[in-house]
Amino acid sequence: MRIVALAGGIGGARFLRGLKEAVAPGDEITVIGNTGDDIHLYGLKVCPDLDTVMYTLGGGINEDQGWGRTDETWSIKAEMKEYGVGPEWFGLGDRDFATHLVRSQMLSAGYSLSQVTEALCVRWRPGVRLIPMSDDRVETHVRITDEAGPRVVHFQEYWVRLHAAVDAEAIIPVGADTAKPAPGVLEAIAAADVILLPPSNPVVSIGTILAVPGIRQAVSDASAPVVGLSPIIGGAPVRGMADKVLAAVGVETSAEAVARHYGSELLDGWLVDDSDAAAVAGVEAAGIRCRAVPLLMSDVPATAGMARAALALAAEVRA
Repeated sequence: MRIVALAGGIGGARFLRGLKEAVAPGDEITVIGNTGDDIHLYGLKVCPDLDTVMYTLGGGINEDQGWGRTDETWSIKAEMKEYGVGPEWFGLGDRDFATHLVRSQMLSAGYSLSQVTEALCVRWRPGVRLIPMSDDRVETHVRITDEAGPRVVHFQEYWVRLHAAVDAEAIIPVGADTAKPAPGVLEAIAAADVILLPPSNPVVSIGTILAVPGIRQAVSDASAPVVGLSPIIGGAPVRGMADKVLAAVGVETSAEAVARHYGSELLDGWLVDDSDAAAVAGVEAAGIRCRAVPLLMSDVPATAGMARAALALAAEVRA
């Protein structure tokens, strides 16, 4: 079976770890990774979502944080601070720096981001084929109004430095309208037997991937069933501050509202948590087959159970 997952962030990476446990030997998983969170720091290209997938599936992730490297040290960041070079609010450890140095060196030598990602995966062996959504530069920005007045900031500044403490007025995927899907993205979607939307942020993770021209249409046109898992449980994000960016696009923070946001032209199936079983009828009224199952990724076996439920719903849709 050929499975394609659109993923970004910690939730996406942890779901993929469970998915690997749930599939049969010989099944192939292709991950289309969000690059809208990418940022240039210290002259380096940093790809947080791609790296989180690599580290999580490759056994190098800091499990407590869900991002960055395990057994990390911070000497370079401390030295940069002594030089007065920031930003101090974004944490890059010494081991993490090495990844960004290699990536930036290869990009400067003329390799594409998808080629670089493939090369980095040789070291991490994530057990999936990881493809960035685009080789072109796309960055998610957020329009806010704070004490400095109306302005637009990079999503990383909004999320990490400001902790989403001010309302997001608009989400702007800068460069997405002119970006092209990376080589292999559309082909993987067209050839898939199942397409999964993990419980990643529906606006700034999966939403940004779908904003690249051609990708949303390819998913919509695919012969494979498309099944998503709600990142909202009991009216609140499982992790992070997804409610802030959902409000910016006029979507209520609920499992049903997120399903309707994706729409029946994209989704064939949707999983909600047992605690949101009352939402099943509303989702199905929107033309999307829906089931209630446990959706807390408390450990790998629980996450594998979620993945099996998603694959089972896909099989039900296909039948």
